[in-house]
Amino acid sequence: MDQITPLLDVKNLSVRFQMPGGGLFGPKRFLHAVRDVSFSVARGRTLGLVGESGSGKTTTAMSAIRLAPSYQGEVHFNGNDLLQLDPEAMRQERRNLQVIFQDPYSSLNPRDRVGAIVREPLDLLGIGTVEERGARVSELFGLVGLRPDQMSLFPHQFSGGQRQRISIARAMSTNPSLIVCDEPVSALDVAIQAQILNLLRKLQDELGLSYLFISHDLGVVQFICDDIAVMYLGQVVEYASRKEIFGSPKHPYTQALLDSAPSLARRKSSGYKRQAAVSGDPPSPVNIPPGCAFAGRCPKSQARCDTDRPVLTADAGRSVACHFPN
Repeated sequence: MDQITPLLDVKNLSVRFQMPGGGLFGPKRFLHAVRDVSFSVARGRTLGLVGESGSGKTTTAMSAIRLAPSYQGEVHFNGNDLLQLDPEAMRQERRNLQVIFQDPYSSLNPRDRVGAIVREPLDLLGIGTVEERGARVSELFGLVGLRPDQMSLFPHQFSGGQRQRISIARAMSTNPSLIVCDEPVSALDVAIQAQILNLLRKLQDELGLSYLFISHDLGVVQFICDDIAVMYLGQVVEYASRKEIFGSPKHPYTQALLDSAPSLARRKSSGYKRQAAVSGDPPSPVNIPPGCAFAGRCPKSQARCDTDRPVLTADAGRSVACHFPN
């Protein structure tokens, strides 16, 4: 990956949740949702977090911007470690960090008019005068392809794609430098997905936005992401540019993900050999195996994989956590 000064730099982030039970004096049991994750998001670029359901993508992103608790690690943004900021300082930093949520139907308050929904972050953070906020909302509606006269309508009067445009306008209202996109098109029809993705790309080009993009859809990731971190059971197992991930995956899990997406052109390319299908389920995040977490499902697993946990190791601009990479 290109060595560019990062806007967001996450180092050794871990998230765990204590499990019930164990008794008063018994040992505590934890669900290890995110384990020692590191990545960075460069200014004006998009980093994709990909992996199957339960891999820890959303928990990682939300913990990085302090919308979910973390256990340990560092998250540097605009020169500050977000995990060390006091509540008021973090509140002020919120204007630079916004989120587009997955479901445009449940993420908008059905009782509020959409103009008020988009203006709400400005009201909460006290940004601008009342007149300036109204003008900003009108400007945002135009930027996302909606008409200013629609500001007085309620969410139920819009289609799913229009609601997600409203969500994008709300996220942009405070003029943030980083937007976390949590599966922003997964609830939409394919044709509408393309419209929203094109809108996100257009806004990024015009405004210099950075995105932390969460998705399980590799076609979407291939279209919009510059760099990709592949996650499995709470860990990053491969971290590289889009070209490297889709052109020459090194981790067996990354290759398995690509093989499971029949629409990708790489499946049709000459000389490409599909690996053996991956079967079974990931281990329990409560009882992490001592070696590689993917060993029990990996077609290339060897004895060392069951006992030695691989470390994410950088080599020639990419990082892989595998004892026997492709």
